[in-house]
Amino acid sequence: MFRLFASSSKGALRTAAKNQQVRNLSIHEYMSANLLSEAGIKVPKGHVASTPEEAFQAAKDLGASDLVIKAQVLAGGRGKGHFDSGLKGGVKVIYSPEEARDLASKMLNHKLFTKQTGVHGKECNKVFIVERKYVRREYYFAILMDRATQGPVLVASAQGGVDIETVAAEDPEAIIKLPVDINKGLSLESALQLASQLGFVGNAREEAADTFLKLYKLFLAKDATQIEINPLVETSDQQVMCMDAKFGFDDNASFRQKGVFSLRDPTQEDPREVQAEKWDLNYIGLDGRIGCLVNGAGLAMSTMDIIKLHGGEPANFLDVGGSATAKQICEAFKIISSDSGVSAALVNIFGGIMRCDVVAQGIIDAVKELDLKIPLVVRLQGTNVNEGKKLINESGISIFPCDDLDKAAELVVKLSDITSLAQKVGVHAKLSLA
Repeated sequence: MFRLFASSSKGALRTAAKNQQVRNLSIHEYMSANLLSEAGIKVPKGHVASTPEEAFQAAKDLGASDLVIKAQVLAGGRGKGHFDSGLKGGVKVIYSPEEARDLASKMLNHKLFTKQTGVHGKECNKVFIVERKYVRREYYFAILMDRATQGPVLVASAQGGVDIETVAAEDPEAIIKLPVDINKGLSLESALQLASQLGFVGNAREEAADTFLKLYKLFLAKDATQIEINPLVETSDQQVMCMDAKFGFDDNASFRQKGVFSLRDPTQEDPREVQAEKWDLNYIGLDGRIGCLVNGAGLAMSTMDIIKLHGGEPANFLDVGGSATAKQICEAFKIISSDSGVSAALVNIFGGIMRCDVVAQGIIDAVKELDLKIPLVVRLQGTNVNEGKKLINESGISIFPCDDLDKAAELVVKLSDITSLAQKVGVHAKLSLA
């Protein structure tokens, strides 16, 4: 997606983390098509299926000889992806119900790998079968929240149906940006002008402008952070239709968008992030080998930075917040240790509202319950720090205490390297202070 904004420190971190999803709610294509249709926006007719037989019936019910079957996976690049079944491509043209059934059997309950899924891929649980439309022209259209203008911005291009980021890099002049004053909204005049800039003429120009207005209204009504239509097309009979749609919604609006958030598919999300949400923890999985448990987003980011400064790579962003309980600390360790790539962990707590003795008890419970094998470096400062250190000293658990953050980061990187080397040769190394 063409990005103009970062909604939070999480969003900025997510952009930097390779092959990771945006935390804002995303929904499947068939769900997006339903939202568009309910808003009076034209989309191809289609049915969703979760079994090969349902796919057969869906194709039959559509009654067309030219159809498209699309794997419903929350990742871009589906058309160029591949399944673990051996099937190449997650978007296929089909000509019969029998073909729909055959391809569905190779997509459903199989993992699809694309440039956005990473090496683990994503399982396809549903397929979307739609009528195939013959188009005259393809366009790109999106509505995003823009930090620079502090409001919505329309992003459009006459070069649709392709990777818009590539278009932006190779031909910036092809990208049209139209900021919208959220207090005034998108006017018909502005919508018509944008349609003309894109090259719509005649009745198609009026219909394109009407589509832009309806999309903007939907964007506001659903507390969306993005609506991306790629491609937006003009058909041979001059209809303007949304052929593919991606929605993103503001997590902070979940209390008033219960219908939208009921569409969430946790099977498409990192299970560690789903588990963290249950315990009110802020977690984002990364690609490194050093687990981090910190209180406060700013301190968490600084901790990750100093680990990288010493040559290490953080395995996660994990902020336990300012009022975590010992049980939440224990659950946080369960999430960190569930990552087989983690070879050491750093706890960095600056106690204010968060008491160091509560964190210490959580660490003790986690080490005993999980029988942690990885070296653990702990830095505690602030409220009840002496009580916290006393609990750890009297617990008998093996940790590496360190009051200086710079030294703690340097130590955890070295311990991670030692543990990683031992793991590579099949040796279990239990490290302790001399």
